[in-house]
Amino acid sequence: MQLGIIGLGRMGANIGRRLMQAGHTIVGYDASPQAVKALEGATGATSLEDLVSKLEAPRTVWVMLPAGKITEDAIAALGKLLHKGDCIIDGGNTYFKDDVRRAHALRRHGIGYLDVGTSGGVWGLERGYCMMIGGDKAQVDRLDPIFKALAPGAGTIPKTPNRDRADSRVTEGYMHAGPAGAGHFVKMVHNGIEYGLMQAYAEGFDIMRGRGSDKLPEDERFDINVADVAEVWRRGSVVASWLLDLTAIALAKSEKLDEFSGKVDDSGEGRWTVQAAVDEAVAAPVITAALFARFRSRIENSFGEKLLSAMRKEFGGHIESTIPVHKARDEDK
Repeated sequence: MQLGIIGLGRMGANIGRRLMQAGHTIVGYDASPQAVKALEGATGATSLEDLVSKLEAPRTVWVMLPAGKITEDAIAALGKLLHKGDCIIDGGNTYFKDDVRRAHALRRHGIGYLDVGTSGGVWGLERGYCMMIGGDKAQVDRLDPIFKALAPGAGTIPKTPNRDRADSRVTEGYMHAGPAGAGHFVKMVHNGIEYGLMQAYAEGFDIMRGRGSDKLPEDERFDINVADVAEVWRRGSVVASWLLDLTAIALAKSEKLDEFSGKVDDSGEGRWTVQAAVDEAVAAPVITAALFARFRSRIENSFGEKLLSAMRKEFGGHIESTIPVHKARDEDK
């Protein structure tokens, strides 16, 4: 099949490469001419208009841009360039309510819209992409060859019992989650869970690092090799996962992680997941705490913490102790 891709960053370009490896034809556009040129084997485009002109009907354009205005503008422009029967795919991390709005607007012109939550990151070219798809069934079915080529496939993972009558696509690594917005909603929750998992690993490894502290009784101090722990947990442990695989890789490169500041960004999906939990009155303490931990990581000392010290001084005359400011524990230096 033929597919247009807008946004040839790491994921967009690798999606194009994986599809071309499977025999599909790619027309690519990026604001950077160098990125277009770097996607060898694809037909390059110089503008959105040029990209659309090089696609055969029914046209399909995969938008792989950061969530927000740049994606909004690209889809609005495509809505004026495409025709009835064509389809726009948003493969980024868009807020699912925006998908619902866009799908309604494009449907009035007969243009299809699919929201595809895409997980796999920079490893997707080799491993494949796990995809959660929202939109009309007819468009999902028409574009199945694209999704099948991008998906990781069943691989060697044993099949789950009692799923003989279930959708076989999910065992290949992609699913039709429901109408417009459902794909990005499922991916949003996926990323919220990812926040919680990552935070749990981070806290656990920090506890193990801290066991060597001279603040502890000498016979209860342990010098734990956390890189070795990460490696051994990959084999047979109930906490084994791909995230743990990546943790092991990172610690093998740099056990003390001195090159990192510890200031952790959040890209939006964690906030949206917590907001969805509030809307649904669902308790989500782990995901919420993981999101707040990222906020806290970006603040040296908050106003709230200063106010706590001020209150302690006022009601009890407590004076702040003089504690050297360290980015990490002394034993990590």
